[in-house]
Amino acid sequence: MPEPAVDSVFADEATAPVAAPAAPTRRYAYASDPQAIYRDSFATIRAETDLTRFTPEESVVAVRMVHAAGDTGLVADLDFHPRLVEAARGALRAGAPVLTDAQMIASGVTRRRLPAGNDVRCLLGDPRTTELARAWGTTRSAAAVSLWGDALEGAVVAIGNAPTALFHLLEIVADGGPRPAAVLGIPVGFIGSAESKEALAANPYDLPYLVVHGRRGGSALCVAAVNALATEDELA
Repeated sequence: MPEPAVDSVFADEATAPVAAPAAPTRRYAYASDPQAIYRDSFATIRAETDLTRFTPEESVVAVRMVHAAGDTGLVADLDFHPRLVEAARGALRAGAPVLTDAQMIASGVTRRRLPAGNDVRCLLGDPRTTELARAWGTTRSAAAVSLWGDALEGAVVAIGNAPTALFHLLEIVADGGPRPAAVLGIPVGFIGSAESKEALAANPYDLPYLVVHGRRGGSALCVAAVNALATEDELA
């Protein structure tokens, strides 16, 4: 009798019922209630962080981002456009998509927090990006921004990886292209990161923005900002 195909064996294992594992012996004293951990974490952040320069709505976003960074000093580099929270939440309630430069961000957005079942889209893996990047002499992340096309109009943009994507977005808007409702410009890195965020904060197109000035940024901070803007319920 021939041996079953490997894929067939794995399929059988995947569908077979699995007994619930036994919990390990508890040996350490630690908090394990998810809601209590969130509640106490946010309370600790608010107690240890100077949030006085933020509006109450901005503070909710700032606290989530500090939580993601594990660093209360992050607030010194946070810069909110006066209409950022209003614009982003309004766009999300109206069903606007979240467009992002990194699949990690797309994966990290908590879908149940989104108010209108919003589409969360990253086109970095689109096969057209490599061809465009080669033709334009730029990164795949930047090329993917052009593939957003008309979906960019009124969207919430979350850039947490590539400074080139943020520069490219600003160039699209400067050329008269679609305007997003809000831009979270939080790319991380040593080359172009700080400069791209300075360009967004100084943009002459009145794009509502949130930036973390300097080199810090990344997917976790960007996801935290999106999740905080998606709902006003801090513990949802």
